[in-house]
Amino acid sequence: MDTTPAPTTGSSAPPVRPSALTLAQALPFWLKLGCISFGGPAGQIAIMHAELVERRRWISERRFLHALNYCMVLPGPEAQQLATYIGWLLHRSWGGIVAGGLFVLPSLFILIALSWIYLRFGDVPAVAGIFFGLKPAVTALVLHAAYRIGTRALRNGWMWGIAAAAFVAIFAFGTPFPAIVVAAGLIGHFGARRWPQVFALGGGHGGVGASYGPALIDDDTPTPGHARFSRSHLAKVMGAGVGLWALAMAVLVAMQGLDGTLTQMGWFFTKAALVTFGGAYAVLPYVYQGAVEQHQWLSAAQMIDGLALGETTPGPLIMVVAFVAFVGGWLQQVLGPDALFLGGALAAAVVTFFTFLPSFVFIVAGGPLVEATHGRLGFTAPLSAITAAVVGVILNLALFFAYHVLWPQGFGGRFEAVAAVIAVAATVALFRFKVGVLPLLGACAAAGLAVTLLVPGLR
Repeated sequence: MDTTPAPTTGSSAPPVRPSALTLAQALPFWLKLGCISFGGPAGQIAIMHAELVERRRWISERRFLHALNYCMVLPGPEAQQLATYIGWLLHRSWGGIVAGGLFVLPSLFILIALSWIYLRFGDVPAVAGIFFGLKPAVTALVLHAAYRIGTRALRNGWMWGIAAAAFVAIFAFGTPFPAIVVAAGLIGHFGARRWPQVFALGGGHGGVGASYGPALIDDDTPTPGHARFSRSHLAKVMGAGVGLWALAMAVLVAMQGLDGTLTQMGWFFTKAALVTFGGAYAVLPYVYQGAVEQHQWLSAAQMIDGLALGETTPGPLIMVVAFVAFVGGWLQQVLGPDALFLGGALAAAVVTFFTFLPSFVFIVAGGPLVEATHGRLGFTAPLSAITAAVVGVILNLALFFAYHVLWPQGFGGRFEAVAAVIAVAATVALFRFKVGVLPLLGACAAAGLAVTLLVPGLR
């Protein structure tokens, strides 16, 4: 049980450093965090700061921000990686696995349940009405995400040009997202040599704030032995990560062959995990290209519904891939027609494993190495260019969602005027009144339900 005194700032800060804690003592907090981590990465990071820096004082403000800046330069969900990093710093590899795993598992179980409800009762008018209201809200959220990232990334004409080029590449030519990431990274790498001021955009989350008293891992706490770089440690962890990936793929190939649905999901989401620069919204176009267009595991409308469900659950938004996998596993009957739920649940678990395995490897293996290079322009410039390209990609995603929400049967079909009104209202609520994600989704779901049940002729 946590007995740490409440923190204060300034000269009244608690003089006593918190007592060392075991992994078993830390475990309840990591489970709690996985159950309350709503609000996207910003909200999740704020929760961790309040709990770990201010209240419990497990890590100092400076060390927390240093870890956060490190996680920002990695592909994958930065909030989940930050939890993994702090757990690893406190309790070695198993601490990182427990912290990062519990950040994801509650969301996985919730999404499996919601996905089953969606497939089993999605045609019920009340459920259909809720999703009718949620889809326009998702369109507004994606547009707002492009704006948020753009205000940080597009600091000069070069960055605007990269964003515009990325938009044209994916909108007009259907360029695969990984190719856009590679091209932007190369522009940043070589451009920084000629025009370093263009790509030296900075990237942290602000400076060090108030002191909350001595921390368990304080500013002057020596780096633990397990967090220092060594080639042997790097080789061991990389070997273990690759070995786990190969073992899981071998099992899937033995079960279904190279062309089996689960095998293809494992391979596809491994690639997706390695290009998630810029957060979940950035990788969604790639997931759409593969899951909807290439493999046809689900439809475009179902993809939008899945994102709406992902927004309402705790954990990283990239967990929408669990919905994609569940629907694909159900529709493809990966375990046969008599085990649709089990097939969907297995697919969701498989995809979650392959999506997050690289994140654990990045932290446990690469943490010491990346920390040593963090802040060098040659290392951060490619990320600056990639983030700029992500803005154009997300804008394309917003237009894609708007098209399927407002013209569900194509431009030749009926225009959904009610959905347009909800989308505009949601956009104003986000941009003008800064409404939170959950209240916004709740209001839009209620509006969709009311229209469906009370005035069905409007739809």
